[in-house]
Amino acid sequence: MSFFKKFFTKKKEEELDKGLEKTKTGFFSKISKAIAGKSTVDVEVLDELEQVLISSDVGLDTTVKIIDRIEARVAKDKYINTSELNAILRDEIVQLLGENNTVEVEDFSTPEGKFPYVLLVVGVNGVGKTTTIGKLAHQYQLQGKKVVLGAADTFRAAAVDQLEIWAKRVGCDFFSKGMHTDPAAVAYESVQHAINTKADVVIVDTAGRLHTKIHLMTELTKIKRSMDKKMPGAPHDVMLVLDATTGQNAIEQATHFTNATDVTCLALTKLDGTAKGGVAIGISDQFKIPIKYIGVGEGIEQLQVFNKIAFVESMFK
Repeated sequence: MSFFKKFFTKKKEEELDKGLEKTKTGFFSKISKAIAGKSTVDVEVLDELEQVLISSDVGLDTTVKIIDRIEARVAKDKYINTSELNAILRDEIVQLLGENNTVEVEDFSTPEGKFPYVLLVVGVNGVGKTTTIGKLAHQYQLQGKKVVLGAADTFRAAAVDQLEIWAKRVGCDFFSKGMHTDPAAVAYESVQHAINTKADVVIVDTAGRLHTKIHLMTELTKIKRSMDKKMPGAPHDVMLVLDATTGQNAIEQATHFTNATDVTCLALTKLDGTAKGGVAIGISDQFKIPIKYIGVGEGIEQLQVFNKIAFVESMFK
């Protein structure tokens, strides 16, 4: 039994496989073309493979690492045929990701001793931020946890309403001060509300900040400061939500956000709608920040805990 099957139900495994279907189809068709007519893994094959990885949104830096590893393996073993390439590539990606300083989470648990557990969610508009919050709240509710959603996205039209709809859908508490109010004040009072109502988790939504606008980014510092003032150490996590369909732009966004604030974990959405799922490999490798969750479908249950081994095994089925 593979490692990830201990934690993945058959349904979850099937959802992951289906969610990565477009990525797998594009990835392997490119590899097949790259090695067509070749019997051994030579320099030309490695060059072709490098282009496949880059075009699959793995990212240049991570691609170079992977190619260097395969090249070293070819030099050591002297002869590797192209039929072995998929297995070797899979093994090297798993090993590479396993070396990163990331925390592998197994379920939708919250850190011990954090009561309430405070999660601040950031990301640009359109990445599926509010939907991810709703799906995550649902998972916590299934565990019997009391959840509060705080609406600190007070600038975008209907953002407050959208979050409230999700709160009603999953049956959790909701805190808002309405539109055009101070986001930092909303964050502060959301934590206060969670404390007063003895909630287990408070998830605070923020405005979809364009990573190119520094003055909007600095608002995050103000929000974090206000939460820490109410509850020292809060927020316990800052989760950046990224849209997998944007490919390398997701890596660019991650670069700007990690420079602007202390991002502690990532959620990668819309994997089912893209052939660019390889971006997860590059993000995990480059930022050394754990991808905690992935979205593999539109259903409320289709938010999964990210497992590197499960992800790679699914890609190479």
